[in-house]
Amino acid sequence: MSAGEQGPAAPDEGVPLKGWLWLTGGMLALVIGVLWTAQGLDLVHDSIMSGVTAFAVVGPVLAVAGLGLIVTGVRVRARHKRQPATPQEKKP
Repeated sequence: MSAGEQGPAAPDEGVPLKGWLWLTGGMLALVIGVLWTAQGLDLVHDSIMSGVTAFAVVGPVLAVAGLGLIVTGVRVRARHKRQPATPQEKKP
């Protein structure tokens, strides 16, 4: 390894994956909600769900829930980034 290259990061370095589950679930819910809304409003043709009013109602609800999950994930990540990188030692 040359002087400019760095080896693999130590386990305690870098940004831990806090909030990724909230963000992933939120994105999935948002995409499915938008798709269901489009199918319920008959904007997407050739589907068994096209033109079904229930999907036009449930889709936006799911999309808004997805946005809420995304906001929660962003807040969890922001809160974790503000904390110090190394935990303080507890004094007995």
